[in-house]
Amino acid sequence: MQATTATHTPVMVEEVLQWLNVRPEGTYVDATAGLGGHTAAIARRLTTGWVVANDCDAESLEIARRNTLLWAERIRFRRGWFSTLAEGLTQLGLRQVDGLLADLGASYAQLTGERGFSIMTEGPLDMRFDRSSELTAADLVNTLSQPDLARLISQQGEEPERRSAAIARAIVRARPIRSTAQLARVIEAVAPRTGRLHPATRTFMALRRVVNREDQELEALLAAAPKLVAPGGRVVVISFMSLEDRKVKRAFQQWERAGQAVRLLKHVLRPQPEEVRRNPAARSARLRAVEIART
Repeated sequence: MQATTATHTPVMVEEVLQWLNVRPEGTYVDATAGLGGHTAAIARRLTTGWVVANDCDAESLEIARRNTLLWAERIRFRRGWFSTLAEGLTQLGLRQVDGLLADLGASYAQLTGERGFSIMTEGPLDMRFDRSSELTAADLVNTLSQPDLARLISQQGEEPERRSAAIARAIVRARPIRSTAQLARVIEAVAPRTGRLHPATRTFMALRRVVNREDQELEALLAAAPKLVAPGGRVVVISFMSLEDRKVKRAFQQWERAGQAVRLLKHVLRPQPEEVRRNPAARSARLRAVEIART
């Protein structure tokens, strides 16, 4: 796969740098390095400090290495899930860091057809961030019962229940389903387009979230972050689904009530209209930030 950032633009970069409060001598974690866009932006501000570029997707991480060669001495790469981040930082000699960023969107590399994430490109029903994992989207689509499929689409994709039921029924009738294009056609036939979203968007999102245990991994990150970030350090999270944003919002509120952190933004921060015009992928981004309480 060719390394390029030409068509990949990290979202809300200036806002991330502002609210992460990057210091030249600080240590930081980009918990979702993707293709390295945010990692590079942080590294450019460092002198004696460094940033850990973490991702569970080996292919994206390899591209990130190539895309950030100019700042290689300021970056440590680490492959792993959120749930093993504390262990990974310990192995790198870090007990705490000065800031942690998590951008919960998919990376550009994952949207190629061969990965099975894209509705618009023919590919296998895969959707694994880590291709060494066993469970694939094809396993879910072709083995779950109709009620379980409907529940998955409704709860993890935030699709209305009646629509989820119709989609699940159509999927079961069309089995076996082997490709992204086939699944998209099956869904499109029973779920009319509403607004800008392709009818299969929420189903694909739901499958991706379950394949990669995204709920559990985000909960693990939010449980660990107050201990991983030093007093006075910042945690910044960008989410793209209301389901994820609610989890982040509740966690930050709980930290504040427990005296663990202070919310820096009382309300979610959205990208500027100019950024959305330049990069439509940013339109659903929501940024929240907290500062870990000083002891």
